[in-house]
Amino acid sequence: MKNLVSIATLAFAMLSVPSVAVAQDTPAATSAPTVSDADAFVARAEKDLFAFSVEGGRVAWINSTYLTDDTDAIAARYGEIGTEKAVGYALEAAKYQALPGLSYDTKRKLDILRGGIVLPAPTTPGAAAELATISTKLQSAYGKGRGTLRGKEINGSDIEAEMGSNRNPDELKEMWVSWHDNVGAPMGPDYTRMVEIANKGATELGYADVGAMWRSGYDMPADDFAKLTDKLWLEVKPLYDELHTYVRTQLNKKYGDAVQSKTGPIRADLLGNMWAQEWGNIYDVVAPPGAGDIGYDIGELLVAKGYRQTDMADFSAIRGQGEKDMVKVGEGFFSSLGFDPLPKTFWDRSQFIKPTDREVVCHASAWDVDNVEDLRIKMCIKVNTDDFVTIHHELGHNYYQRAYNKQPYLYLNGANDGFHEAIGDAIALSITPNYLVQIGLLDPAKVPGADKDNGLLLRQAMDKVAFLPFGLLIDKWRWGVFNGSISPANYNKGWTDLRLQYQGIIPPVERPADRFDAGAKYHIPGNTPYTRYFLARILQFQFYKAACDISGWKGPLHRCSFYGNKEVGTRLNAMLEMGASKPWPDALQAFTGTREMSGKPMLEYFAPLMKWLKVQNKGAKKGW
Repeated sequence: MKNLVSIATLAFAMLSVPSVAVAQDTPAATSAPTVSDADAFVARAEKDLFAFSVEGGRVAWINSTYLTDDTDAIAARYGEIGTEKAVGYALEAAKYQALPGLSYDTKRKLDILRGGIVLPAPTTPGAAAELATISTKLQSAYGKGRGTLRGKEINGSDIEAEMGSNRNPDELKEMWVSWHDNVGAPMGPDYTRMVEIANKGATELGYADVGAMWRSGYDMPADDFAKLTDKLWLEVKPLYDELHTYVRTQLNKKYGDAVQSKTGPIRADLLGNMWAQEWGNIYDVVAPPGAGDIGYDIGELLVAKGYRQTDMADFSAIRGQGEKDMVKVGEGFFSSLGFDPLPKTFWDRSQFIKPTDREVVCHASAWDVDNVEDLRIKMCIKVNTDDFVTIHHELGHNYYQRAYNKQPYLYLNGANDGFHEAIGDAIALSITPNYLVQIGLLDPAKVPGADKDNGLLLRQAMDKVAFLPFGLLIDKWRWGVFNGSISPANYNKGWTDLRLQYQGIIPPVERPADRFDAGAKYHIPGNTPYTRYFLARILQFQFYKAACDISGWKGPLHRCSFYGNKEVGTRLNAMLEMGASKPWPDALQAFTGTREMSGKPMLEYFAPLMKWLKVQNKGAKKGW
C-alpha cells in the first residue's frame, strides 16, 4: 500500500508546513487578563486564522501541484507568516490558560491554540523565516527525489511501484540504497538546524521540547499518552511477531540464506515497500499454495472492467478518465451510506494523475481548501489494488472534513488525528468480496469460499499488522531527536536501531553514520506527526466492528461489508460532525459505545489468521 498522508484540514496543514504569525492585532495588556478578554481573543484569532487558512491553503495546493523555485518561495513566505501567526497566538493563549471561570469552549480553544503548532518558531527575529525556508526546502527536496534502477534514474512514484513488483534482490538493493542516499542523506544538516529552532519555540510555549508538545494534543498528559501507545502496541505485538516469523521463513525459501537468513531480522528491501512499512506487495511471495490464494486481484478486476490507466503520451479528451472513474467508485460507497455526493468542484480541481509538464507531489492527500465545500484529493493514481484502497481512505478525510464544516474554526479537525486517518481505513476494510460483487467488479461465482479466509486475512495482515511497529517508531525516533536522547551524530544509528527493535528489520547494506535514512520517508521532511497512523490502525478496527455491529452483521468479522447501510451512515455522521469540539473519548463513545482505545477488535478480526500462523511457525525461532 502507498504511504498515506492526508491533510485533515488545510487550516492545520498550514501549521505543519509550518504556517500560522504574530498576532499583531492583539492589544498590549495593561491590566490582569479577564475571562471576557480571553473570549474576545479566541474570537479574534478564529476569524483571522480562518481567513489565512483559505489563502494559505491555495498557496499550499499550488506549491504541491506546481513544484518550482517560485512556488517554493511563495510557500516559504506563507509558511513564515503562518509560523509567526501560530506562535503569536500560542503565546497569547498561554496568558489566559490559568484564568478561573473560563467557559468550556474558550478553555478548549486556548489549549488548541497553544499546542496546535507542528513546528513552533521562537520569537527571535528571523527564526520564523529560517524555519519556514528549511521546512519548505526539505519537502521540495523529497518531491524532487530520484533513485536508480539498473543504473538509470527513476522518480519517487515509479520507484515505489517498482519496489512492490520487482523480485530481483540486487535491483531491490540498488533502489533502496540509491533512494536513501540521494533523497535522505543531503537533508541531515538542514534537519538538525530545524530541530534546534523548533525546540526553542516549544520551550517558549512552556513545553520541554517539540515531542512533548506533540504528545500534549490527546486530551491527556503527554507522558500518559506515550504510555497509552506502548500499551496498545503490547496488545497487538504477539500477532506481529507471528507474522514476522512466517514472512521471514517464506523469504528465506525464495531467496536463500545468502539473501535472507532463517532467523534474525528481515532485510528491509525484500518486503515490497521502500520503507518496509507495509508488506502486501509481496503477498505472492509468501502466500502458500491453496491456503494463500484469494482468487482475485482488484487491480486485474479493474482492468478487466475497462478501467484504463492513462498513458503519459495520451492527450485525448478522455485523459485521466479511468483514474477518475476509480474515485467515483469510492464516492459511491459513501453515497450508499447516505452521504451527499461530492461537489462538482471536487471533480474539476482535484489532481487525479501525474501531469506531464511539471513536477508535483504525488503523495496522496485530502484537502478542504475553504473549510466549507472546496474538497479535493491530490494523487497520481495508478489502476491497481493499492490505489483503489487509497482512494477510499482519502475520501474518508474529505467526508469527515465536510461533516464538521459547521463547527467553529478551531474545531475543524478530527477528535484526534488518529480518528481522521481511521475513518477511510475503516471504509477500506469493507472492501470485501461481497462489496466487490455489489459494485459489479467481482463475479458472484468467484467469491472465495471460507477455505480462502487465511489468504484473505494474510493479505490484510501484510499491510495492517505489518505497519504497526513502523507507525509507532517514526515518532519514537523524533521524540528522541527532539529531547536530545538521539543526538545529531547518532540520527542514523538511532533510526536503524529503532527499526530493528520494533520492526525486526535491517538495511540491505551497512549504513554510514553520516547518512540520514529517516529523511527518505516523506513524513520526516514533511514534518507530519506520525503517531496518528499507528492510532488509526487500532481505531479503524474499532470503527469497523462498530459499523458491522450496527448493520447487524452475523458472520466472521473480516467478511463484513456495511456498504448500503444507512443506519451506519447516520451513526457515523453523528461522530464525524463533532469534529474536535469534544475530547476524543466522547467521540469514540458516540459511535462505538466505549471510551477506551483497544487493540482487541483487531485481534478479533485476525483471530483465524493468528491460529493459522502459529501452526505454520511451529518449530521456527521467533524474534530477532
